[in-house]
Amino acid sequence: PAPAVIAAAVLAAAIGGWTFARRQHRLPYPLLDFAIFRNRAFLAGVLSAGFALFAIAGIQLVTTQRFQLVEGFTPLRAGFLVAAVAVGAFPTAMLGGAVLHRVGLLPLITGGLALGAVGTVLVLMNFSTSMGLLVTGLIITGSGLGAAMSVASSAIMGNVPARRAGMASSVEEVSYEFGSLVAVALLGSLLTAVYSATIELPTGVSERARDSLDSALALAGEGAETNSALVTAASEAFDGAYLAVMIVVAAVLAVGALATGALLRRHGPGSALSAPVHH
Repeated sequence: PAPAVIAAAVLAAAIGGWTFARRQHRLPYPLLDFAIFRNRAFLAGVLSAGFALFAIAGIQLVTTQRFQLVEGFTPLRAGFLVAAVAVGAFPTAMLGGAVLHRVGLLPLITGGLALGAVGTVLVLMNFSTSMGLLVTGLIITGSGLGAAMSVASSAIMGNVPARRAGMASSVEEVSYEFGSLVAVALLGSLLTAVYSATIELPTGVSERARDSLDSALALAGEGAETNSALVTAASEAFDGAYLAVMIVVAAVLAVGALATGALLRRHGPGSALSAPVHH
């Protein structure tokens, strides 16, 4: 059963993580020195990278699916739609590094994640009613996350001893990848789960339509089960699932803003790139 598989995977991951950490603590030259996470600015940079990529990957995943399957967009058109995130991120990513030494990490990382949350809320409020406001929300989200990501690397690399630079770089890369992978795994599963749990199948329609919107559309296209009511029900359920996912993304960004804000509250502009004492 799926719950047993998930439980086994979580247990295996926990045991593996504990074993790895124990081994690293015993090595004179560890692959990962966990002491670097004691630096609050470094930790804020790692969290910023993970939260930002979680949001971007999640938004792109579910938005492209929703507009292709529900609205009938071509893959190219759906791709251009989510490119609005990149359009918003480009200028703030360029400006973030330029003003970091003046404003510090707090407004760029915490403010960027908070702005990303605001943009996501605008998307989830208008995705089915106003294309203009939807695109505006995606641009705002990208603007916030672009600012956060542009200085996350500075926060990570600038707050470790020089001899730990390679280690910090690896942690940065993993944080980006981890955020993306978690988004695809969790938000993709949430999308399917909410859809399956909420779709109201018309009488006589096969339960296979509950598996996914693709399955419902395929059944609706078959001669014996051509049913506009099925398409409507499936589309409404998918929209509900999309809304749930976007609420989670907005909540995660809000949590990220609060967490990084707490870590950086005493980190002024003058200390934006202050490496800790060698361990």
